[in-house]
Amino acid sequence: MTFKDSFVTYEDFGAIGDGVTDDLPAVCAAHEYANGHELRVRTKPDATYHLGRRALTAIIATDTDWNTSRFTIDDTQVEDHKTPLFEVRSLLAPEELQIERLTRDQKQVTARPERDCHVLVENDNKSRYIRRGLNQNQGAPQHDCFILRRDGAVEGAIDWNYDSVTRIEARPIDEKPLVLRDGVFTTFANRMKQEVGYNYWSRNIVITRSNTEVAGLTHYVVGETGVGYPYAGFISVRQCANITLRDCFATGHKIYSTIGSAGQPVNMGSYDYNANNVVNFRMINCRMNHICDRTRWGVIGSNFCKNILLEDCTLSRMDTHMGVSGTYTIRRCNLGHMGLNAIGRGLLTVEGSTLYGNALVNFRSDYGSTWEGDLIIRNCRWIPACGDTTWPHMIGVWNDGRHDFGYPCFMPREISIDGLFVDDKNHPEGYQGMYLFTDPDNTHTSNEAITPAAEQSFPYAKCQKVQVRGLSTASGKRPLVSPNAEIQQSTIVVEET
Repeated sequence: MTFKDSFVTYEDFGAIGDGVTDDLPAVCAAHEYANGHELRVRTKPDATYHLGRRALTAIIATDTDWNTSRFTIDDTQVEDHKTPLFEVRSLLAPEELQIERLTRDQKQVTARPERDCHVLVENDNKSRYIRRGLNQNQGAPQHDCFILRRDGAVEGAIDWNYDSVTRIEARPIDEKPLVLRDGVFTTFANRMKQEVGYNYWSRNIVITRSNTEVAGLTHYVVGETGVGYPYAGFISVRQCANITLRDCFATGHKIYSTIGSAGQPVNMGSYDYNANNVVNFRMINCRMNHICDRTRWGVIGSNFCKNILLEDCTLSRMDTHMGVSGTYTIRRCNLGHMGLNAIGRGLLTVEGSTLYGNALVNFRSDYGSTWEGDLIIRNCRWIPACGDTTWPHMIGVWNDGRHDFGYPCFMPREISIDGLFVDDKNHPEGYQGMYLFTDPDNTHTSNEAITPAAEQSFPYAKCQKVQVRGLSTASGKRPLVSPNAEIQQSTIVVEET
């Protein structure tokens, strides 16, 4: 076959593009041919491709331009709700590496891969992130992801010590970037019934190829009813490095409930973006509508990532469930009702942004409210609870020292506030001013006696210092440290300049 301008189309392989005919087999065939001949894929601007109900996955290994084409994804009746529609995959074969031991923050190893690689190591003899609460679990095997250069240099801080490595995967990083461009995708939401447990849907775009950019993609969700099950992310990035989502539009998903692992009803997280085991994950100018709509779940979740940057984004939340390390930067963003959530270590920076969450920064209590490092807040605006009546607590932390999360837990070591306006005009009667912290050991809100330090099997390290400059409030009231008397009388030093 000969293709004009070195690209193929779905029509070359039988796609109709009328929005009715199942075009997924033709889509798969087009990408298979393009991959084998190193050709780009380009779609017809006025076509509507129906992706059908079959359990087929189109493997993408070359640049793809979906321009203004539309794609219909009908999830009301499918063969397999866990089979992705597309997978962006490297054609490079995995490498064999030998790494027997690692230490935290190790910068160099003796292994020498043929190419720079994304590496995942695991020690399944140890568990981390042992979750607490209604979604309690026994944790995840200790593991890390990082970039290993050909000279043995490590990029992406190693979080744990490994006296043994029980699993190692090394995926070469393609030197040439791959770009997915544009496209308007519409998912007709599933109506699955299941009363107990989670059963995530993944009729989506999975990215496992390092050095990939998604630019200008739009995803809508329509047809949600009173019955349905959550989604694992329409764009789901897994086990790779150097990923950028740019100028994309996402849709928040309706909140459904189930019976969780503790036997109690819980709301189920449902995502349009998801990132797991990614080194260097960036979102630039990604956006959505209605970021304060509480009937919709926060649009993104992530786990086990290294170095996250959000810049010029408007999203209902950003969340690092089971940790981020290195740098976690929110710059010139608007984050909605589910706010900014964090677990991990390193430097967390929030600058030039407007946030609407109940807390300005929430350190997730189900994972110990731990941030081992510093927090910088610079030139930001906070509208607590999307402007609803509330008593603002700026830093959300709670850990009573009674649960083993699989790691020691820390409040941020030092917090620097340099320019922050808090719109606290809608406050309850008796309001005395916003609190810098919530209630770290849960003694104020629960009326429980403070657990003596000797009885705290897993003590929570307190913040050492808060530096405050340029903090103003709509109420004109000065900030207080915490409703927790112990924290107010603790060694936390609050310096106002």
